[in-house]
Amino acid sequence: MNFLVLGRGKTGSLVAQYARERHHHVQVLGANDNEKGKALTTATLQNVDVVIDFTTPAAVADNIKACLHEKKNMVVGTTGWYSHLGNLRPEVEQAGIGFLYGANFSIGVNLFFETVRTVAEAASHGYSGQIFERHHHTKKDAPSGTALVMQRIVKEKSGAELEITSFREGDVVGLHELIFDSPNDRIYLCHDAKSRQGYAEGAVLGAEWLSGHKGMFEFKDIWREL
Repeated sequence: MNFLVLGRGKTGSLVAQYARERHHHVQVLGANDNEKGKALTTATLQNVDVVIDFTTPAAVADNIKACLHEKKNMVVGTTGWYSHLGNLRPEVEQAGIGFLYGANFSIGVNLFFETVRTVAEAASHGYSGQIFERHHHTKKDAPSGTALVMQRIVKEKSGAELEITSFREGDVVGLHELIFDSPNDRIYLCHDAKSRQGYAEGAVLGAEWLSGHKGMFEFKDIWREL
């Protein structure tokens, strides 16, 4: 397949590397090459099967708009732009493309979400809860998309809306903690990403899966099919 990776950062570079290891043809555009999505022209996208976006919240909206216009499948691993989601589904359907997004493309994190879903019931049994997340100091959005998914899961299961505390420090890849406390005991869940490789692998596998699907999909709903 022909992939166009948007973003030359640490995760984008790993996505490109892993895609090549799986024998895909890969092009990469960085921020300086694609200001406001202007490089995503008919000529640039002509032979592209899937565009994979790991850019910034400020850049992703223009990239999505350009890919919709050119009717190109898209995988978006960037977070911090979800206020646009409400209007996006009908545009994706009208364009007739496949669109896959997710707060986190790591299989481990999505297994972690399942554990959070089970433990969330503690909030209905007298436990107080908190969410903590830590990321590298250059991460643009806070709270992280993963922490927001955790918060949403707990609210859906119990009605409780937990506070999220965010830290931006050093080169932390991604650490997410859920704590439920009661007078009798404490429940502690943690996912600690050792590297960005899991995100990259999930994004590439998701792009492969997307080639046979049209419509709008969230990674947490399809990762078992990969």
